[in-house]
Amino acid sequence: MITDAQTFKNFIAGEWVNAASGETFESVSPADGETIGIFPKSSAEDVDRAVAAAKTAFEDWRLVPAPKRGEILFRFARLVEEHKDDLTDLMTHEMGKVKAEAGGDVQEAIDMSYYMAGEGRRLWGQTTPSELKDKFNMSMRMPIGVVGVITPWNFPIAIPSWKIAPALVCGNTVVFKPATDTPLLGERFVELLAEAGVPAGVVNIVHGGGGAVGDRLVRHPDVPVITLTGSRETGVEVMRNAADHLKHIHLELGGKNAIIVLDDADLDLAVDGIVWSAFGTTGQRCTAASRVIVQEGVYDVLASKLVAAAEKLRLGVGWEDDTDVGPVINRTALEKIDSYTKIGVDEGAKLLTGGEVATGNGLDKGHYYRPTIFGDVDAQMRIAQEEIFGPTTALIKVRDFDEAVRVSNGIRYGLSSSIFTRDVHKAFRAMRDLRAGITYVNAGTIGAEVHLPFGGTKDTGNGHREAGQAALDVFTEWKSIYVDYSGKLQKAQIDTAE
Repeated sequence: MITDAQTFKNFIAGEWVNAASGETFESVSPADGETIGIFPKSSAEDVDRAVAAAKTAFEDWRLVPAPKRGEILFRFARLVEEHKDDLTDLMTHEMGKVKAEAGGDVQEAIDMSYYMAGEGRRLWGQTTPSELKDKFNMSMRMPIGVVGVITPWNFPIAIPSWKIAPALVCGNTVVFKPATDTPLLGERFVELLAEAGVPAGVVNIVHGGGGAVGDRLVRHPDVPVITLTGSRETGVEVMRNAADHLKHIHLELGGKNAIIVLDDADLDLAVDGIVWSAFGTTGQRCTAASRVIVQEGVYDVLASKLVAAAEKLRLGVGWEDDTDVGPVINRTALEKIDSYTKIGVDEGAKLLTGGEVATGNGLDKGHYYRPTIFGDVDAQMRIAQEEIFGPTTALIKVRDFDEAVRVSNGIRYGLSSSIFTRDVHKAFRAMRDLRAGITYVNAGTIGAEVHLPFGGTKDTGNGHREAGQAALDVFTEWKSIYVDYSGKLQKAQIDTAE
């Protein structure tokens, strides 16, 4: 339990320092209003100092052998393992996740760090035969420079690891801006990196808002790479503001994910998958299932089972073992979620359960919303098209498989998708035809493994991926090498035919 509100600092060039302005902000628990800590409210001046430190550190860090960089990440992963219980407890307070999910968030950072540490002994390029005699060809990955890392509050340990671990093993340096709702978790992440042996200036953390800190990172001429997880609107703004410097921009944005349930599905399994996907992390995941597309033959039965399951979920603080659903992150989020309930009712959807701010039993101290299910939803309603980012899902009735796929694809996003069916033919058609970066068969829409690419299509991002080998493409540039050992000038791509 966090009891004393401590004051924390930025970490720049290996030193803990206050914001240049001396201004601060508080991190407050969404679960009970407790003050977690006081943090520097930084400005462009602080970003400039951090970028200068990272730029200087890059010249030495890029020359550290990649296996040695990987060894530091191995030590970091072990440290996170040692501190897993404390980080989990902190996350239940600062972010609001229930204990099991908070532990999973931390474990994902452990897994990602071990995986990327291993890349220090791979970072594969290619060798190819040359078209000329006595000539050797190969390609290799090169680090780019300073990476601006901007992360959200919903995975405050896992997502930084998705970005920072591959950036470091590839030889880049980092300026990290964590979300203002979860700054202490970001702080602890960097403290453990420093303890693991990351040299001064290689990783820097600057606390503060997106308008001051994030925007300066995006516009800074000495930050060639920006990796952001956030909303579509923020992503568009980042691309626009970075355009003058032709930066490498990696965006992981929104989702409006659907679970398809066909007539032949195992309905009890489907209900389990829907409840986990719609209400896990209180619906505050980019992969959350905010649509359930149900074939008409099982619609009524599934709706009944789903409502019953949702109404059994216990709301409460995340650090209590019997809590199923924790708070949403802040008052603004709570009001947005409630506004979508009103939109759904006004559009003519049928409110089956939930749809209200939860009060009583101590819930008034935090930001809680009852798990909400709409029925009789038309696929073009706003609640079926727009990302709500809360514990709300919409049931959409369809006639057959083909209509289900059309409805699933009929949105601007393309992150995660799911189908419950016993028909192997339809399962494989779904794998092919669902326009999303992730497709699950007989499982929900959430959950990922660190050795496969994570990301989406359409407005979910700009074509890059996190995790797996694909993540390395964000943080490296390819360089082609030609070694001519013939001892004479050989002109490539010259027509020598007589």
